Amino acid sequence: MGRKVETYTLPGLMKPIGPYSHYAKSGDFISISAIAGVDPATQELAGADAASQTAQIMQSMKLMLEHAGSDFDHLLHVTVFLADMADFTSMNDVYEKALDERAPARSVVSVSALPKQGALVTMSAMAVVSCDPPLVTGD
Repeated sequence: MGRKVETYTLPGLMKPIGPYSHYAKSGDFISISAIAGVDPATQELAGADAASQTAQIMQSMKLMLEHAGSDFDHLLHVTVFLADMADFTSMNDVYEKALDERAPARSVVSVSALPKQGALVTMSAMAVVSCDPPLVTGD
């Protein structure tokens, strides 16, 4: 029998603009859909620049990982899609600060356009759930 795949769309994040979930989980594996830097309160971009959009993406990713039983320490790979590679440094500065010295595998791809109108950056990610519960020792 195959593994069960569960999909989740969280109410406190941007609404998907297509037929997809925020993330899927199977066993210990988590796959996060490409997300734009959309403020969930307004459903508008968090700002007109790559830095503010990246900050919102990182916050949204953190919330998804926590919901899935994970965190930034358990990221395996992040894919960054940039509408303009000139935004690499501003995206990278915010990304690096959010991850606080963590360095999962990463790919950065320049694209001609992104699905969310006005988006300068989107990111998708793969992670695993946090470590097993601590061992309980006793007499």
